[in-house]
Amino acid sequence: MTTMLGVSLAGRRVLMVGGGSVTARRLERFLADGADAAIVAPELSDGVRALVDAHGVPWTPRRVRTADVAGAWLVHTATGDARIDADVAAACERRRVLCVNASDGAHGSARLAAETRSGDVVVGVVSDAGVDPRRTARVRDAVATLLREGSLPLRRRRSARTGRVDLVGGGPGPADLMTVRGRRLLAEADVVVADRLGPTDVLSELDPDVEIIDVGKRPGHHPVPQDEINALLVEHARAGKHVVRLKGGDPFVYGRGGEEVAACLAAGVPVEVVPGLTSVVSVPQAAGIPVTHRGTAAGLHVVNGQADTSPSTLAALADDTVTTVVLMGVAALPRLVAAALAAGAPADRPMAIVERGHTPEQRTTRTTLAEAVADAERAGVRNPAVIVVGDVARAGLLLPQHELAGDANR
Repeated sequence: MTTMLGVSLAGRRVLMVGGGSVTARRLERFLADGADAAIVAPELSDGVRALVDAHGVPWTPRRVRTADVAGAWLVHTATGDARIDADVAAACERRRVLCVNASDGAHGSARLAAETRSGDVVVGVVSDAGVDPRRTARVRDAVATLLREGSLPLRRRRSARTGRVDLVGGGPGPADLMTVRGRRLLAEADVVVADRLGPTDVLSELDPDVEIIDVGKRPGHHPVPQDEINALLVEHARAGKHVVRLKGGDPFVYGRGGEEVAACLAAGVPVEVVPGLTSVVSVPQAAGIPVTHRGTAAGLHVVNGQADTSPSTLAALADDTVTTVVLMGVAALPRLVAAALAAGAPADRPMAIVERGHTPEQRTTRTTLAEAVADAERAGVRNPAVIVVGDVARAGLLLPQHELAGDANR
């Protein structure tokens, strides 16, 4: 029978016997765990020598002696000679030192698990009898996939002394466009402070006792002011909770993520940011619009349509080589169009308004600067929508016009 133990090797002596490829793989793992490693081997492979040089690992260039194992917490022997490895394992047994014997078909008093990590969770797989590394690796990989998907119960069940906040960019909406790290952090969360947009469907997959706080904003309707959102994050983290602030798109692209990070840091709350796929590129992409395209657009200007008609924005709108992407700009469309035309942007500049990108209700209205306001009113354009101004929005740039699904072409 085999009993699995979680053993910390940080600061503890680990002796590596042998200087080949197996030693290189295992030494890298021990060094990552903070072990005080040393090597005994007549020669070193290039991989082991690189680790020795990079980390200053002591190397004794000779054959192993049984006395070498004295004082070690763990010995790993992989000389390529089964007899020598067996002698090393026997010497360890006599001195009550744990030994990993990497010879084919053999093992010592300890085994290295096929290991995968997710945050502070470490999962190891070993065979109870015999050695079957391919099987353990396949089981490990299957578990790793579930961890990445957030499908396993990763939440802490003991209260932490200190909480933390993670700002997670959820992307444009579909759960499978979230990052692996974002899915994992959601699976660990005690409290989720969620926006209206983004991958809200994943909230139904969380444990029933996860507290979900809806702070979603709608045009003209902000039920929870930003200062109160900041205070919520700090309050729950100070109570020892793992808080995930789930946002649509990316937290640092018109997501006020910077303000939330600053509030956490000012309160002494640990905080990290997980980037998300921003709607600046992902929503136009869903409509077949590349925001840059060789020979068409070499630059990209991003603007908050609620307020921005700055000189830089007007210059971008008038520049044939720049794509301007407008977020939150439906209500301000008449003002934006008028300012662009007054700044010298051509009336026939192509435009596209992509509503509800990456959802079954996605719709694209293609128009021009001169016709944009009338066409948007005729189509009944509503938020959420992303407006693209520039030649990349021209129908048929990538595909024939009749093949562009979901378009209300003008």
